[in-house]
Amino acid sequence: MSKDGSSGGGLPGSLPVGFADIEAACGHIRGAIEDTVCDSSRTLSEMFGAEIWLKRENLQFTGSFKERGALNRLLALAEEERRKGVIAMSAGNHAQGVAYHAQRLGIPAFIVMPEPTPTVKVENTRGHGATVILKGTQLEEAAEFAHAHGRETGLTFVHPYDDALVIAGQGTIAIEMLREVPDLDVLIVPIGGGGLISGMAIAAKSIRPDIEVIGVQARLYPSMHNAVHGGELPMRGDTLAEGIAVKSPGKVTTPLVRQFVDDIVLVSEVQLERAVSLLIGIEKTVVEGAGAAGLAAMIAQSERFKGRKVGLVLCGGNIDTRLLASVLTRELARQGCLTQLTIDIPDRPGQLAAVSKAIADAEANVVEVYHQRVFTDLPAKGAELHVVIETRDREHLHRVIEALGKCGYDDISAKGAPE
Repeated sequence: MSKDGSSGGGLPGSLPVGFADIEAACGHIRGAIEDTVCDSSRTLSEMFGAEIWLKRENLQFTGSFKERGALNRLLALAEEERRKGVIAMSAGNHAQGVAYHAQRLGIPAFIVMPEPTPTVKVENTRGHGATVILKGTQLEEAAEFAHAHGRETGLTFVHPYDDALVIAGQGTIAIEMLREVPDLDVLIVPIGGGGLISGMAIAAKSIRPDIEVIGVQARLYPSMHNAVHGGELPMRGDTLAEGIAVKSPGKVTTPLVRQFVDDIVLVSEVQLERAVSLLIGIEKTVVEGAGAAGLAAMIAQSERFKGRKVGLVLCGGNIDTRLLASVLTRELARQGCLTQLTIDIPDRPGQLAAVSKAIADAEANVVEVYHQRVFTDLPAKGAELHVVIETRDREHLHRVIEALGKCGYDDISAKGAPE
């Protein structure tokens, strides 16, 4: 991918979005959008051997950067378009961004969401005054309906990423970041449809032609990576980063990514989970999977960023609380702090008490316990005891297992979360 770009207005004039458009967007949205903090993380910087700066877009009112592009697009509507209203297709952050700012501006908003969309997202969107239409089982079906319904009713379609005004609005993030930290070496930006990274890359390369812009996609949905590299990596499954799980990148954004983005890193689900956990544990900030993608890229390729000044965009914080609890619990298991032990014991009175005492004496905590007598190949007078225990770390876990062995329980298997 090319690193073409020059300062000021020196970028090619044929682009659908120019630096002047992004500067104009800054003025248009000022006062209605949070100029979110961009601060350094001392602990993460020490962990990765780099100087890490976090742009906290998860602190926008609706919890994501999507407000920027949505507002910039809404402000450009003609009076008749405002009167008739807008329609958008989204299962999450774009829906809330459009709904919130349409309500502020007195513009009727209709949001088409797939039928399986979680109720909390539907209700949050309705809470911002939008009319929600549930249609189709997938985002593509919802999009098809939204376009057709918009044409029939005269509503203006607000695309989540493939729109020049939306791209310009998202690009304002890079201007803010480089105003705060002008000597950043690299920006790491999540990629779904490509609107965020397109706008940010154009702005960043205009201000600092030598800056490196790196995109991040979930390995399960490498759509932009395929489009740019001519690859055919499969797209399937449920990813933690559902906000960037886009099967078809934008027709407007793909050429921009090809021209202005230096590389695209693919990250695993484990790396995304670890990034979410690190940001909560260290920075005390809640991010969704897509919002943690930049840090996941650093986890995936830590050597690449050592000694560099890195800007990460925490692009959203709207994560289901049950999913968040699962992510944090799984990470505890990977660290050896939460483990399921399977212990073969004689099936006679007092064995559970003896095991519990050994665990307690080793200063560990029993979280859950149950027996298995039927579905096991042990003798009829034996049983499998499954105990979930909480320990300080992996070393402490090993001491607990040793203590159980000294008490005669030496047939033990330990199971944590998969890597």
